[in-house]
Amino acid sequence: MAGYGQFCSVARAHEVLGGRWTLLVVRELLCGSRRFNDIRRGIPRISRTMLSERLQGLVSIGAVTRRDGRTGPEYDLTESGRELASLVGAMGAWGQRWLPRRPAEEDLDAEPLLVDMHRRVRAEAIPKDPIVIRFEIDGQRQPRFLLLKVSEISLCTQNPGFPEPVRVRSPLPALVAWWRGDTDFREAQRMGLAVEGPKALVRDFPNWFERYLFAPIGPAAGEGGAVPPP
Repeated sequence: MAGYGQFCSVARAHEVLGGRWTLLVVRELLCGSRRFNDIRRGIPRISRTMLSERLQGLVSIGAVTRRDGRTGPEYDLTESGRELASLVGAMGAWGQRWLPRRPAEEDLDAEPLLVDMHRRVRAEAIPKDPIVIRFEIDGQRQPRFLLLKVSEISLCTQNPGFPEPVRVRSPLPALVAWWRGDTDFREAQRMGLAVEGPKALVRDFPNWFERYLFAPIGPAAGEGGAVPPP
């Protein structure tokens, strides 16, 4: 493919980073994913072939290194790749502030949301005894299970063998609206988010998580993208 033909570093950087999915792969690596399948869980619509190509491209420009791990290849950001955190962060902040946020109208997947919830559990706030949260999201064929254990936080397709006292049932837009900071927990409940279980656990549920990284950023004045607070 022909390049932009420009000396400008913006154009040169866009040539190697501007392809579809590339910065989402970088985002997953910045969030701690190291193995191929872990990266793909956060970007479920990318094909295996495309993910392989994007990783190879990042390796070729020196932003990522590939090494053999105990269970297969692992990928790590180099100094060059880690410096992309400021770019990814600026895009996230811009999108949160300026793009409309109307989850009921968006084409959303549940898996990236649950992956983000998994990696933003506040270990110091969860119950001392291991528990499992069962997620039943409208439109998702199978439930997902989030193990909360002081020594291990895992997102599973089956209950790994611990008590399951908390069940979350929700339309996906309601859970997204709360997690993304579009609205507060009470308003999300009015939108259909239901947390069921012992009263104390239900009360504490929102405090088990650090919400989405950009949740504190509100919409720009006059944008009106976020769901209004109650």
